[in-house]
Amino acid sequence: MDKNVPFKEKFGSNLAELLSDKIQKVYTIFPKQIYVYTIQESEQCLTFSQRLNLHAQLLKKLLPKDFPTAIKLLLSILGDENPNTEGMFSIYYWILPIGKFVELYGLAHWDESLFAIEEITKRCTGEYAIRPFIRKYPQKTLERMKTWAKSENFHLRRLASEGLRPKLPWATYLDTFIHNPEPVFEILESLKEDNVLFVKKSVANHLRDWLKVNPKATLPLLQKWKLSDNRHTQWIIKKAIRNMEICNE
Repeated sequence: MDKNVPFKEKFGSNLAELLSDKIQKVYTIFPKQIYVYTIQESEQCLTFSQRLNLHAQLLKKLLPKDFPTAIKLLLSILGDENPNTEGMFSIYYWILPIGKFVELYGLAHWDESLFAIEEITKRCTGEYAIRPFIRKYPQKTLERMKTWAKSENFHLRRLASEGLRPKLPWATYLDTFIHNPEPVFEILESLKEDNVLFVKKSVANHLRDWLKVNPKATLPLLQKWKLSDNRHTQWIIKKAIRNMEICNE
């Protein structure tokens, strides 16, 4: 697709066709015509977010009603993991409706949903799908994210940071830990020396969020990190405070 075409144009009936073909390989009775026609009838007047929601709603309607069964089918079409730090929104964009499906319908199924978010993240991203689980199950979800922060998989390490950002773009404000950020900072501590740029950018942007929402708690953390001689930590700090008049003492 032409790079000048709006991103939302990837999420019309063209995506319904693509997803239907993949799903029918593992669930032969999936009603492709209904899926494609319904999207086609509505897509022109919908925003990107509305299109994404509609795809998830139709998947809920047209797949088996039982969430564990439905998500197992959807995970089976994901294919190989993304070996690169790029491509989540260009090559693997078509997985976003599956993440939205988990976000909207998986809250009552923590185990299946967290496993799904892990698998989605290894190809696309689960940074949006994880947020309702942080709100509803803060401690349990945080423990899983601590594990991700120490994973050998850089996609999961990035998710441990990106999913917890208070001001994540395209997402609702996450205030769960605003007044007690220490559990989140513990995760960032695990990532402060990460050597993968993909992860470092997330940590830097995450810290930048915290400097806006709770600078009183964040400044001491940055001052402590400034004492490190690790070049990755220093890169993160520089990126986090760029164009911000702080931490210059």
